[in-house]
Amino acid sequence: MHVEPAPNYRDLFTELDPNRVVDVIQTDAKAAAKGYLHWDKLRHLRPPGDLNHREWWLALKFERAQSFRELPLRDPEGRPCVYGIPDPVLQALHYVDQRCSGEIAMSDVVTADDHARQRYLVNSLMEEAIRSSQLEGATTSRKAAKALLRSGRAPKDRGERMILNNYRALQFMREEMGEELTPQGILELQRILTEGTLDNPDAAGRLQRPDEDRVAVYDRNDGELLYMPPPAEQLETRLRALCDFANEENDDRFIHPVIRAIVLHFWLGFDHPFEDGNGRTARALFYWYLKTHGYWLVEYLSISSVLRQAPAKYTRAFLYTETDELDTTYFIVYQLEVVRRAMDELHAYLRKKVKEVRDVEKIIKDYSGFNHRQLALLSNAAREPDAVYSFSSHSLSHNVTHETARSDLRQLAGMGLLESHRIGREYQFTPAPQLPDLLKGLE
Repeated sequence: MHVEPAPNYRDLFTELDPNRVVDVIQTDAKAAAKGYLHWDKLRHLRPPGDLNHREWWLALKFERAQSFRELPLRDPEGRPCVYGIPDPVLQALHYVDQRCSGEIAMSDVVTADDHARQRYLVNSLMEEAIRSSQLEGATTSRKAAKALLRSGRAPKDRGERMILNNYRALQFMREEMGEELTPQGILELQRILTEGTLDNPDAAGRLQRPDEDRVAVYDRNDGELLYMPPPAEQLETRLRALCDFANEENDDRFIHPVIRAIVLHFWLGFDHPFEDGNGRTARALFYWYLKTHGYWLVEYLSISSVLRQAPAKYTRAFLYTETDELDTTYFIVYQLEVVRRAMDELHAYLRKKVKEVRDVEKIIKDYSGFNHRQLALLSNAAREPDAVYSFSSHSLSHNVTHETARSDLRQLAGMGLLESHRIGREYQFTPAPQLPDLLKGLE
């Protein structure tokens, strides 16, 4: 993956006659660019007016520089990363604020009760754990991975171990990390993510050391060196600075919480402090920060599902910043689009589930072969695919005899709508896989 480094716009001033500079920087270069373009793309487009490509880049960078803000993240030579907030970023931040925080009207499929919310949360954590691991090379299929996480069995290979570790790390992130980020918390997060998956087991839960070969980023296709992170001697200081930034230590200027979360994601990836697990740790920090700052819906999103659809764009967003004077706006723009798409996918999924539940409830309501107790159970099962029923629970729920409850459940199991499991001397019943499709077949 080759990205053409952008010309240093300050150097471009020396190329032009001073009188020409005035004409160039007064050009409305932003309107012609149509998006937050990097030089690597802009150099292939037709410049506006009588400008050449380097003049167009000078005009565009001059406009951007007027609103740049510095970040405490610096490269190994001490040069600061910067970012801007162009109109598309403001619009995307407003979109996320509206849909990810506060009192949001969500489908009753999720908010109907605590059990439903917990089930959707578990499913979302599983999805993120699977997709994030696949993004880093795990080859286990989604179906097999979900079966692994639900069964509680031991992983059979490195791919399954990565997925199980990722799931445990996300649980650690949401339940144990607290609201203050510490170097110890990040090290523990990385340890959980990489335990049992490294060629060098000693590298789990610690920073790289100066006497080790520094882990760099290479193109997976041709082996080209894409990025060399800061030297290991700087990592301890840089990790402390990352935590200070997350905890808003010594910050005298407001940074939007979503931008701060994205910068945390970028920062961990930029420093690349671990032998392995850097990307997974970075994405977990993104979730952690938003969750602890009121963006509760983020727990139901899987950003890795979106990233995995076009992993090259993820890498390129990092490279654009590195090759254009540390302008992190490229990564911010990209990550906001990822969040928006993840939210859109969640809402589309919920709309599908709501319609599915309503269609199923209409079918079972109109079907004459069920009594009112069975109708209630099937309606619940359509909403709660992880529900468990027993003769006793059904008897208590409907105030009927044990024999009546036995008859109800065994009839549904006989029709294939419930699955029967013998636990000791008792029977438990769970909704059959693809229950909605089975019920539709009753029409």
